[in-house]
Amino acid sequence: MLGKNTYLTGYFPLFAIILFSSSFGYYTEIYLVDQLKRLGIYRGMIELFSNVQVEMALWFICTLLFFMFFAALKLISDTLIELSLYFFSKEGEGATLHQIRGGSSIFLVGSLCSILLVKSTILLPLLFVLTAFVYFFYFVYKAGSSLSTAGMFGLIFMHLLFWACFTLGVLYAVLKVYKAFMSGIMPT
Repeated sequence: MLGKNTYLTGYFPLFAIILFSSSFGYYTEIYLVDQLKRLGIYRGMIELFSNVQVEMALWFICTLLFFMFFAALKLISDTLIELSLYFFSKEGEGATLHQIRGGSSIFLVGSLCSILLVKSTILLPLLFVLTAFVYFFYFVYKAGSSLSTAGMFGLIFMHLLFWACFTLGVLYAVLKVYKAFMSGIMPT
């Protein structure tokens, strides 16, 4: 029943994004509260609002930011999947897209597991990356029937190259902004 109803499984990515966002948001909220306490800012916030209000507001903001991040990653991933199938698949009716749609349950299971790992600095991001890799292998396996050998290598290379360049580009931009920020606040 679950696997047959495509409309029900269509909501799995949304549920996965919400659960992953909540887990990462909660971890970040705990980290921010610790840092605010260490800097002495938290005491001033407590004078205006209660502990629960401050923590809920921080959790909501962090969860919202992670929701936007994961939704953007999903949009990029879906576009890359369809583009790679356009370039390398032998079929053009969309049967491969229908076959890989069940892979969203992989992210749903991973996001459910993320709730258990919410306080782990290493395991939570590792779980997300592991879930993405498992989904990628599932995608390659399901799409393999509509790909030639050269198409399979092209598809895998396209995905690996894109995500490597994307990750390195984001890291480079973050480091440049960090360097500019630090040079701006440090006296020369």
